Amino acid sequence: MPRSYASLPRLYVEPDLALGGAVALQKEQSLYLAAVLRKVVGDEVVLFNGRDGAWRTRLTSDSKKSVTLEVVEQVAAQTPPSELWYGFAPLKTERLDYVIQKATEMGAGIIQPVLTRYTQVSRLKHDRLVANAIEASEQCEVLTVPVVAPETTLEKLLSTWGAEQGDRQLILADESEASASPVEQVAALRGQKVGLLIGPEGGFSEEERQVLRAQAFVTPVSLGPRILRADTAAVAGLALIQAIIGDWR
Repeated sequence: MPRSYASLPRLYVEPDLALGGAVALQKEQSLYLAAVLRKVVGDEVVLFNGRDGAWRTRLTSDSKKSVTLEVVEQVAAQTPPSELWYGFAPLKTERLDYVIQKATEMGAGIIQPVLTRYTQVSRLKHDRLVANAIEASEQCEVLTVPVVAPETTLEKLLSTWGAEQGDRQLILADESEASASPVEQVAALRGQKVGLLIGPEGGFSEEERQVLRAQAFVTPVSLGPRILRADTAAVAGLALIQAIIGDWR
C-alpha cells in the first residue's frame, strides 16, 4: 500500500469492495471510528476484506451507531493468501494473544491450536483468537486475515494430516534435536508447502515426540542451543522459514 495512505485507519470488513460502492460498518467499528478516533463526514479510512484488495474510502455518515463509507480508490491489489501453516499448543491468555498476533504478522496463513499432553489451556475462545488475527492484520497491512482453525488434538492432527494437508511437510521445533544449524534442513523443503509445529511449555511428552518423529512428513529441527519459551519459539521458527524458503527472499 502506498506510504501516503499509511497514516489512515485500516479496518477489516466482510462486504464486497468496489469503486463507487457503499459500506455500512458494524456497530463496534462505527463506535470506534466516530467516538474513539473522532472521524467525521469527509474523513478517510482504508478498508480490506481479504478478497478485493485494500481501498481508500470516505465517510458519508458519522453516526456512532452506523458509520457509512463511500469506496473511492483501490490502494493495494489483492495478494494470494499465505499457504504457511502454523500449529501450536495453546498458552495462557496474554501469551496466547501474543502468539496469534505474531503468527499473523509473520505471514502464517493457517493458524491451528493443537492440544497436547502438557498443554496449559484446553478450552479456547475461538472468537477472541479470530479477533486478534484481524487486529494484527489491520495494523500490519496484511491483506488476507489468516484462517484460525478450531483446536484439535495432536493425535487427530497426525491421523488426518494426509487427508487434510496433502503433501505439506511439517517442520517440528524439537528441543531434543542436536543443536546444529537448521538452515540446510529447512532449505531442503524449498518449493513445497510447509507447516511449523511448536509444542507447549515443558515440551512434548516423550511418547508424543517419538510419534511425531516417526512420521514421514515431519522434519525435526533445533532452534538453537537455548531453550526458548513457546511464544519466542513461534517467532523464531516462522522467521527461519520465511527467511530461507518463504516470502522474505
